[in-house]
Amino acid sequence: KALGDVWVVAPDRERNAIGHALTLHKPLRITNIGKQVFSINGTPTDCVNLAVKKLLRGRPALVVSGINRGVNLGDDVTYSGTVSAALEGTILGVPSIAVSQEGKQTFRFGVAAAYAVRVARAVLRYGLPEETLLNVNVPDRPRASIAGARITSLSRRRFDDPIIEKVDPHGRKYYWIAGTRVTWSRRKDSDYEALRRGMVSITPIHLDVTHYAALEQLRGWETLIERGRKKTRRTK
Repeated sequence: KALGDVWVVAPDRERNAIGHALTLHKPLRITNIGKQVFSINGTPTDCVNLAVKKLLRGRPALVVSGINRGVNLGDDVTYSGTVSAALEGTILGVPSIAVSQEGKQTFRFGVAAAYAVRVARAVLRYGLPEETLLNVNVPDRPRASIAGARITSLSRRRFDDPIIEKVDPHGRKYYWIAGTRVTWSRRKDSDYEALRRGMVSITPIHLDVTHYAALEQLRGWETLIERGRKKTRRTK
């Protein structure tokens, strides 16, 4: 609140790993919890959409998504509802940041909030590059023990756990997607390495995910695909 007029618009329940899902085939309902505090029976993306387009009196200066319980590092950003909400804010033309706090059973939300304020203040003062959001991850340390902040790249990780198969009382198989044994890439500038060293990671993420370096490399496929299309047409 030290930075301005704060509105809270959040899902009415946990929405872990829901990604950038948008509710299109059922009605969304808004519940007023308190002064400028609302819950919605939808996804994080729904919340940003309704907040920006319906609830707020004017266009917001900033979208802050989180604080998420647990980090969103590397490939997590493709699954994360927290990051996707910031992505939606960016799509709508509002500067946006996603904030996540490392932890297991307990979480130092006060530490994450303090760094969220610092990042938000910088964004409000200096702005962000066009179509870019910030993904902020805060290590599980007391504020005095944090070793600083680092601008980082996304790491890569691989889950080594198998799919767990079980059988219910009716003899039908069901499955759990496991995710506990993790192998991380070890690039020095990555978000994972920053957190491992006790630093806050701040990763700029761009809306355009085109692999520009591959465009020329794949140009030759155009001719091959066109030939294949004509060949298929002749054989029908």
